[in-house]
Amino acid sequence: MLKTIEKTIARVLTNKKLTLALAESCTGGLVADSLTNIPGSSKYFILGIVAYSNEAKVKLLNIPGDILKQHGAVSKETALMLAQNVKRLGQTDVGLGITGIAGPGGATPSKPVGLVFIAVSLGHYNYFKKFNFSGNRLKIKRSAKDAALHLLLECL
Repeated sequence: MLKTIEKTIARVLTNKKLTLALAESCTGGLVADSLTNIPGSSKYFILGIVAYSNEAKVKLLNIPGDILKQHGAVSKETALMLAQNVKRLGQTDVGLGITGIAGPGGATPSKPVGLVFIAVSLGHYNYFKKFNFSGNRLKIKRSAKDAALHLLLECL
């Protein structure tokens, strides 16, 4: 039987009795889909939100408009706030936040297509990584999903 990262995450979360909430933007629900394909995921997967628009980030996840204006939706600061705020909203042990530019539009000279920030909030600790993926929209989304799962597992 093939051992997947999703199964490993499921085992670690279950063994450590940890719960997870996640806020996705550029991945459009791919991470939640991957994690909930594992039987028994309802034991640890509490909440998944796809906050694609800035308005949704503000209204649903309480991301301050000032953060979005100053740093942009695609930034370390926004990813960290997504992780922290979804953890608080879901009353979970772990929060995962993902934001980026999947393309083909939406890029700027300082924020190219493929730029993705992923953050994990675990207890009082916060982790983040910046990625620059290449390829078409679907490839970037899949790469971001894979990177998010790997960072999550690394932090657990």
